[in-house]
Amino acid sequence: MGKGKHEVASHERRVKRLAARYGCSVMKMQKPIGKPLVHGGYMLREDETRKIVFGDKGYEFSATLDEVEEFLEAQPTGREKD
Repeated sequence: MGKGKHEVASHERRVKRLAARYGCSVMKMQKPIGKPLVHGGYMLREDETRKIVFGDKGYEFSATLDEVEEFLEAQPTGREKD
């Protein structure tokens, strides 16, 4: 069974907060078209370099929100401030 509208929005906010801890932004596809609509619709971009670090394999916005969250959780912890 799919997630409700509010559940998806809540999940997006949680993943965006997690991404911010790693200096990244979650990007969401604005116009639902083709493959991304079926397979995902999200990418992860590093804020400092503006480089896409996840979700662009094969085509843009190829990752699901769950995949973005799993990618972030697998990263080493502790981006310590000097």
